[in-house]
Amino acid sequence: MLDKKSLSERDICTKFITPAIVKAGWNLNTHFLEEVSFTDGKIYVRGKLHSRGKAKRADYILYYKPNIPIAIIEAKDNKHKIRDGLQQGLDYSETLDIPFVFSSNGDGFVFHDKTVTDGEIEKEISLDEFPTPEELWAKYKKYKGIVTEEETSIVEQDYYDDGSDRKPRYYQQIAINRTVEAIAKGENRILLVMATGTGKTYTAFQIIWRLWKAKAKKRILFLADRNALIDQTRRGDFKHFDKSMTVIKNHNVDKAYEVYLALYQGLTGTDASQNIFKQFSKDFFDLIVVDECHRGSANDNSAWREILSYFSSATQIGLTATPKETDDISTTEYFNEPIYTYSLKQGIDDGFLAPYRVIRITLDVDAEGWRPPRGFRDKEGNLVEDKIYNRLEFDKKLVIEERRKLVAEKITEFLKGSNRYDKTIVFCCDTEHALGMQSELANQNADIVSQNYKYVLRMTGNDDIGKRELDNFIDPNETFPVIATTSELMTTGIDAQTCKVIVLDKNINSMTTFKQIIGRGTRINEAYGKHYFTILDFRNSTDHFADTDFDGDPLRVKPISENDNLSDILSEEETDETPIIDEISAEEIKFVKPEIRNPNSTANFVPFEKVVVNGVDVSVLVSRELSFDKDGKLITRKLTDYTKEIVTEQFATLNEFLNKWNASDKKETLIQELENQGLMVEELLNSVDKRLDLFDLICHVAFDQPPLTRSERANNVRKRNYFTKYGEQ
Repeated sequence: MLDKKSLSERDICTKFITPAIVKAGWNLNTHFLEEVSFTDGKIYVRGKLHSRGKAKRADYILYYKPNIPIAIIEAKDNKHKIRDGLQQGLDYSETLDIPFVFSSNGDGFVFHDKTVTDGEIEKEISLDEFPTPEELWAKYKKYKGIVTEEETSIVEQDYYDDGSDRKPRYYQQIAINRTVEAIAKGENRILLVMATGTGKTYTAFQIIWRLWKAKAKKRILFLADRNALIDQTRRGDFKHFDKSMTVIKNHNVDKAYEVYLALYQGLTGTDASQNIFKQFSKDFFDLIVVDECHRGSANDNSAWREILSYFSSATQIGLTATPKETDDISTTEYFNEPIYTYSLKQGIDDGFLAPYRVIRITLDVDAEGWRPPRGFRDKEGNLVEDKIYNRLEFDKKLVIEERRKLVAEKITEFLKGSNRYDKTIVFCCDTEHALGMQSELANQNADIVSQNYKYVLRMTGNDDIGKRELDNFIDPNETFPVIATTSELMTTGIDAQTCKVIVLDKNINSMTTFKQIIGRGTRINEAYGKHYFTILDFRNSTDHFADTDFDGDPLRVKPISENDNLSDILSEEETDETPIIDEISAEEIKFVKPEIRNPNSTANFVPFEKVVVNGVDVSVLVSRELSFDKDGKLITRKLTDYTKEIVTEQFATLNEFLNKWNASDKKETLIQELENQGLMVEELLNSVDKRLDLFDLICHVAFDQPPLTRSERANNVRKRNYFTKYGEQ
């Protein structure tokens, strides 16, 4: 007789669980998959080294149709109780958005049904009572409010499959399925919030494909605000629409297509006669997808919003990594609350996005300000106004040449210490600053630039050479350009897969802009050695990491009233329309200063000359690497206090820690567990110049034990060994 207790978990699956679900009508590969890894495992960075954590893996995921998961099974060996896998299954089901959870040890199943609101939510069933696909699908549809045959046909429409092994990631599945279900039920304004680098365009493609194939949406408009975004979309997943797709350009309209890609700017103009979107009837499109919808379309008074208002009868889907919520602009007011959010933190925890190191470099003039000596003149020979200039004014109003040179030196110094061919984006205050930094970086890297001038290029809206080289910069197979200096052009939508260094030398007041800039480095490309990226911060912009809103849900802050008057004042902070200004070819030495405007005045901007000075003594005041906790938040308390908190969360007493330490076959495993909880081993050891063993250091910091240096510990061992030379006497 078979002794179940002697069988492994895998044996239990093979001999009891799989036969039970097959008997109920679930087909292997078509309806269910075993041992499904649904994350990649978080990447941990230790200095210049990195390692992957464990991927999350479900024992079984059951699908009604490919990419439509509806149930999860967690298995245990028969030494466990039948319900011992339930808690893990429920935890996974929350992540995977799955309503039906089963646990089994081979004797039967515990069935947890999230769709039950009044009655038996959890019950035991025998191996022969496992529900069929049709039974669970009927419960699923009722739970989701899918009622009619038309709604069902839309929800059951297949994903696009090109025959390769490519499948959407779990969060993409959730975003696609929730959106298709919502539209099937008649919802017309939908917002998806997905961190940069998580595949918003692929997600949009699958949503459009399923709705298009189901004939629920026949004419579709995909809107973006950058040519690069349209080009990437057309050449990428959208190429599968083939001859049904066209790009609207040169103000030409052809109504013979079904899928249209367009720039906002290509549909609108400075006067009504250039608004070519009005050549379409108001009901021509029945689906509009708005990429980077936090930008112009989020503003009530934007010309871009006029397009969406004109096609108001169409279902409209907004895609963004950063919903915009200010006094004047609200993404959620227009598109409603997000139907699904996948955050930067979650993407890093899952191992789909690259983690970051932050090195903050503070220059003395930035920290202390700079006041010109009496009679100090600029490069033009003009007296410089006697006042204290600060970091907010450097490179916007006042150019200190020595400051720019030092920033270029520190960037170059970092690249020489890592890899001089690591793709790097330097974010500057404006196009003139970007040009100046290009020159300074070229001087610092003359040995390479003399061989290929494209080693460092300015990439701004008014630089044709830089814009032409943008594709080469983001192509992993192209070595040059390596360093791109920019102001606004590359803040959003640029798929720089191998960008390893983000340099912040601009004042960033907008959380939206900060998130978009950080997003340029979050993509992983393991084939090209891209596992994490480094942020070099010269302006304290990474203070945004300490903001509770950095990775939180968007908060509605715009006041709503019947007589809402939008302010006519431009702040120093970037607005979402700023990149359009970046396209203007202006004199490089000019900059634009916003001023309070008379509502009746047509004058929007007053140009000012930048003051350029040299002969200023500039030095690095402090340079340090910032630390983040396990939740990705900037650590602002002492390292010892943070360490004590991490250790005592795991071990309440010294004895607990000692018992675990002594019982561990491999001390590295225990250390890895603590590191996974946020313990910063390398930083801790460096804080004492590695004079203490990690064991002694943890005992000292977490449990107030007297520390022993390595030499003291070695000396104690020698003393003990000395007495073993003699016998008992």
